Order: sequence, then C-alpha cells, then structure tokens
Amino acid sequence: MKAQEKQLVRQILWYRLIAVVEEQANVLLKTAFGTITREAGDLSAGVYDTKGRMLAQAVTGTPGHVNTMATAVAHFLERFPPHTLKPGDVLVTNDPWMGTGHLFDFVTVTPAFLKNKLIGFFASTCHVVDIGGRGFVAEATSVYEEGMHVPHMKLMDAGKRNETLFAMLMSNVREPMQVRGDILGLVSCNEVAARRLAAMLQEFGLTELDTLGEYIISTSRDAMRAAVRKLPRGTWRGSMTLDGYEAPVELRAALTVSDAGVHVDYAGSSPASRFGINSPKCYTDAYTSFGVKCVVAPGIPNNAGSLAVVTVSAPEDSIVNPLRPRAVTARHLVGQTLPELVFACFDEPLKGQVPAEGAGSIWILGLSGGPQVEGARPDTTRFNVISIGIGGMGARPAKPGLSTTAFPSGVGAIPVEITEAQSPLLFRRRELAEGSGGEGRQRGGMGAVIEIENTEPAPFSIACATFDRRHNPARGRAGGADGRVGRVALASGRVLPGKETYVVPAGDCLLAEMPGGGGYGKKP
Repeated sequence: MKAQEKQLVRQILWYRLIAVVEEQANVLLKTAFGTITREAGDLSAGVYDTKGRMLAQAVTGTPGHVNTMATAVAHFLERFPPHTLKPGDVLVTNDPWMGTGHLFDFVTVTPAFLKNKLIGFFASTCHVVDIGGRGFVAEATSVYEEGMHVPHMKLMDAGKRNETLFAMLMSNVREPMQVRGDILGLVSCNEVAARRLAAMLQEFGLTELDTLGEYIISTSRDAMRAAVRKLPRGTWRGSMTLDGYEAPVELRAALTVSDAGVHVDYAGSSPASRFGINSPKCYTDAYTSFGVKCVVAPGIPNNAGSLAVVTVSAPEDSIVNPLRPRAVTARHLVGQTLPELVFACFDEPLKGQVPAEGAGSIWILGLSGGPQVEGARPDTTRFNVISIGIGGMGARPAKPGLSTTAFPSGVGAIPVEITEAQSPLLFRRRELAEGSGGEGRQRGGMGAVIEIENTEPAPFSIACATFDRRHNPARGRAGGADGRVGRVALASGRVLPGKETYVVPAGDCLLAEMPGGGGYGKKP
C-alpha cells in the first residue's frame, strides 16, 4: 500500500473510532436515569489500547471526567492485569483519588474482544444523584462521611452481575433506582462500543487495535510538542482568590514552557481545607491540562499522547492535592477554576490573546424535601433533585463573553420542566442576570438568576456546597471591569452566606444569582 493510501486508511479508521465513542456516549445519554447525566451531559466515554492508554474520547462529556479517566484505566489494570480478563467482565470504582475526584462519579471499564482476543478497553463515567453519606454537601470533614466508597472490583464477572455490590449500593443511597439505572447505563454503553469496535476491525480486515493506537498516540504527542515549540520559553505566574469555606482559598501557579513541554506548579497554594472543597490531584491534573490545551492546541486530539506533554506538580495535602481521607465532594469548586488560572499565566507571553476570568465552577443546586427537612410534616413529599446554575464566561479580546455558559465543564442546564416533574418545586424565574457581566471594550458574559418555591406548604433544603465567587468576583483583564459577584438569598430578605445546607421555610422562595464574567479592555 502506498504511503498516501495508508494515510487515508488511517484517517478513515480515526473517524470511525470517533464514531464508536460518540455512539458510546449517546447510549449512556439515552439510558441514564439521573438528570445530571441524561440532561446536562455530565459524563465521559473513551477507548483505550491494551496497555490502558486513551486513544480517543467522545466530544460529549466534561474535561474533568475525560482527563481523569485517561489515567484511571491504568489503576484498574494494576489490580486486574489484562491477561486475567475475559469477555463479559466489567470493572468499577468510585475512588476519588484513582477515579474522577469524588464519590459521586462511577468509572466503569470493559475489556473488548475480537474472537476471544483482547483488542482494547472502553471506559465511561457518570455522576450519580446520590451515594449516601451526608449527600452533595461540603460540610463533611472526611471522605468517610461523604458516602459509600467502592474500591476497584468486578461489577460483572463473565457476564454475571455482582449482586452483592448492587445490594450494598441500593441499601446505602437515597435514590436506589436512579443509581442502579445509571450504573447499568455505564455497562450498556461500554458493551455497545465494544461490539462496534470488533465489527470495525473485521470490516477493515484488522485483528488488533494497538498498531493504530500507537500511531494515534505518537502523532498526537508530536503535534502537541510542535505547538508548544511555537510558544516563548520561560516561566510565568498567576494567582487567584476564591471564597473557600472556613477561609479564603489562595491559588498560585507557575507555568513553565520548555522543550519538554508545559509544566504547571501549584506551589504556594492554600493547604487542604477541613471541608469538602479539596481537589484531588487527578482532578487538578485534568483541568490544568484542559486549560493548557485550550490555549496551546485546541484542535489536536485529546488522548494519552497530547496529555503527556503537560505535567503538573502540587504540594502534598494542599487544596489542589489533598491526601486521604480529606473530604472532596465539592472538588469542582477549586478544580474548575484552574483553567482560568492557566489563562492568567499565559496572558503575558501571549500578549493579550487570552480572555478575562469567568465564573469558573458551576453551581450545583442540591434540592431536597420531605420529613427529613427541619419543620416538615410527616406527609410532606420526599424528593432529592439537582438543578444547575451557570455563570458567565469572561470577555474575549475581540468578542463579548458568553452568557450562562459552563466553562470549563461544558455541562448543560437541566430543564426546569424535568426538575418540576420530579418534585413539587416550581421555578418562578430562570433568566439572565442583567448587568452581571463586567464592563469593558468587550463585556463579560452574564450569569443566570433562578427563583424557586415549593408548591406544597412545606420547607425544602438547599445545599450551597459549590457556590463560590460571592465575595471574590471574576476579574476583568486589560482594564476591563470585574464581573458581579453571585448571591443566594430568600425572597423574604435573608442572605444565605456560606456553603452549608439551609432550609427555605414554607411559603418562602430561594433566589440564586450566578456570578458574571469579567470584562476585557477599557470601555471606550
């Protein structure tokens, strides 16, 4: 085969591989029970070679899931060597330090076979609505309080379901049917993808994936290195202050560009919090790599090759590298601001080509009702639902910031109709928070304002674990004004100041205003 024809076949195989993982992600979207997965797209899907190296990811999904999952598969293979696996096996864990950063995310890994020969792996992740413990709050002071920890184990053994694990999960979560449905959705999407991969290889007369995989990884790595070589050499620093929990969080980063690649060092960042806002190193790595890639090479495939060019270091037991058993449920509060910090480091060497700061982490509104809420009657409707509040992105040098856009997570909002169908809650408002974006030559993106009431004469609770930028706004760049800070209050006037769980009294309303993005440049 001529070199040109060989390259064409490789390109066709690459597009087919992308189609496989996109179908994998869409199966999960269609089969998931939890709204944060099927409506907001808080998931990831990917294919790996027989060494556990990520080759391709679905576009559908979040960087926090995809990039943590890129390294998570290797942890599985350390415990379950490839030669011990057989058709019908499915592996699972929700280990925060070896998975995606907190107990709510389950990672499943399925070996793919062609005529009983191992050809690769498929992995998928999604966020389940509940994992027991104290719920989606930041008030825990250790991971043991945050819910049920599932170590690396077999979910399926040669096609036989691990009913003991399912029984333990169902007995420890508040929404057993939703959690069970989501986990089975993970199994299904991997299974479909494994069948598609085997069929693809047979169609092209191939017997293994590793040769193509090596080409994909080496080509992506070389392209990423070439992109890095176009950058100035040196070290640049950035800093950011977040509201934190018991005290403000200081984030410090030193970004170094060298011939070897890009290295980000978080020395000087705050120590780990006593509460659940810590970002495990795997999650810190994931969003740091994403931030670098957004600036340096957004068009290069995201896989083990391109990710290897970015390295990260962080002090042990810091807010960006907590040690077990630190609490980590709201880890995205810190982790999802790291791309903004990376942008700040790049501002000087790239001479004004990076945007202003945005709202960063999404606000996850954990809403609960029923007899367990203080002041509720025994006959009050029991519910446990999630809604998502989204702030504004920072303004770009030549364009305004995008409003209510979840950068860097990429998740969508859950339709109000879905939440209202699952609970007695009513959304009286969900609209743009006018004026929340910072002024400038380019205006920052606006956040959303949400107003919620209970249609029953009963109280409900709101977990404010992930609500930040209520005291420290998204900063403008190049003379642009800061975005407006967020605010959470009751319609009756009381401000809910912290990250605790609060009760909204019967007859009152919850009012949440998301932070806006910073402006760019001085206003003419």
